[in-house]
Amino acid sequence: AGATSKLEKRGSLFILTLIGDSKEDQEHRLSPDLISQIRSHLSQVKSQAVDGSALITLSHGKFFSNGFDLRRAQAVGAESGSYDDARLELHRMTELFRGVVADLLSLPMPTIAAVTGHAAAAGMILAIAHDYVLMTSSRGFMYMSELDIGMTLPDYFTALIRAKIGSHAARREVLLRAAKVRAEEAVKMGIVDAAYDSAEEVVASAVGKGEELAKRRWSGEAYAGIRKALFPELCLLLGVPGNVVVPSKL
Repeated sequence: AGATSKLEKRGSLFILTLIGDSKEDQEHRLSPDLISQIRSHLSQVKSQAVDGSALITLSHGKFFSNGFDLRRAQAVGAESGSYDDARLELHRMTELFRGVVADLLSLPMPTIAAVTGHAAAAGMILAIAHDYVLMTSSRGFMYMSELDIGMTLPDYFTALIRAKIGSHAARREVLLRAAKVRAEEAVKMGIVDAAYDSAEEVVASAVGKGEELAKRRWSGEAYAGIRKALFPELCLLLGVPGNVVVPSKL
């Protein structure tokens, strides 16, 4: 049991989908297994990439992702009778997920998150680690829940938020008020690029955006190099090396 992911290729587009059978699994909580699956899919995407590829990440159900699998961490602690073991399991997820953010940062193509449900904590980080974020206004919110549950954030979470959310007021709202930000407000705050009425419209728009970007046939290596150069602090924390790309069109 647990949420899973699947990868399909549609023309120039790679579509990564988070799926789950039971109601609980449809929260797409980031367990060690799901994180490993996502990394495996991103590795496949990287190995099959050509100039003009693009990635779209989406999910089924009313959650994009509800963050780390805290229930699993609690279960590990309950089994051993040690709070320290629960804490270590959560730390393990945090360190494993660092790899997902690093993979997205280095992926040699544009990336688009189609957020058609709640994106909370690590789920919100997963969404904003993409180059473009599209969201439905009829369902779901962005929510960094750490303050509400009494925990601090991993260093790379805060670095990503500083890199992606431009204004101090917006960062304060997200992190120091733990606001549940709906799509229209997220657009105003610069977290989300566009809001749409329905999940279907979000996915259709993400596919349209992916196809439009793919037509440019940009060098994937140059694209990844420029993206990494935009976020030096984040790259440093994630251990992602920069690279110098020699122009191919001189």
